[in-house]
Order: sequence, then structure tokens, then C-alpha cells
Amino acid sequence: MNNENTRKIIMDNYLNPYNRLMPKGEGYVKANTRNESCIDNIDLYVKFDGDKLADITFMGDACAISISSTSIMIKNLIGKTKNEALEYILEFEKMIDGKEFNKELLKDACVYEEISKQGSRKVCASLPLKGIKKAILEFLE
Repeated sequence: MNNENTRKIIMDNYLNPYNRLMPKGEGYVKANTRNESCIDNIDLYVKFDGDKLADITFMGDACAISISSTSIMIKNLIGKTKNEALEYILEFEKMIDGKEFNKELLKDACVYEEISKQGSRKVCASLPLKGIKKAILEFLE
């Protein structure tokens, strides 16, 4: 993906984030995720339907990388099973660590492939995934 397309996808998801709203209804698991070294502080709300992530919303303040990553992640994970979501998270972690990863699985999240070269931004891009992983693991217990 070229730099222009990467920037466009990131900025579109930052300026028009998907599901940035308080959840409607009950049954959501809340997971807070924050970056201690900056303002990034996101509350994720996950609703499970059996083994599936039925809905995910979020609220909070964060940088363009964290907000856009959250938006893209939510689009990619709604409707997935817990195991599929954990597989997605693992592939994302591989990508930001500069390892081989499944591009087809990550879809638009591949815009963060070059993040592996920017140590401080890796935390920003992976912040929402840590929150989702926390929510899944708490729900599974």
C-alpha cells in the first residue's frame, strides 16, 4: 500500500471513527486501555452473543493512530468469534513487531505495517487490541 493510501485510510478512520459512541442497551463488558506516556485513554465496550463479538463501541481521547486503529479494529472484529478475534490480535502483534503476518486477515489494519519502525507508535496502534484482548479473556473466565 502506498503512503498516500495509508494516510487516507488512517485519517478517514481518525476523523470519522466507526462506532465511537456509548453503547445502547445492556450486556456490554467495559475494558479501559491507556497509554501512560501520553493522553491516549480509550474505553471499549464489547457485547458478546455466545462465542461472538456482537458489538463493539468506544469512547475516549487519543491520538490519530490510536483512534484510527480502534475504528479499523472494531470494523474487523464485530461478528467474529472470540478465537477469531484472538487470532486477529496475534496477527496484528506480529505485524507491528515486523514479523510475517496474514495480510488478508488484517485487511485495512495493514496500514500500520510500517509502525514496526516507530517504537513509540507501536503502543498507539496496539492500544485498542490490548483492551479487546482484556475484555475477551475476562469474559472467557
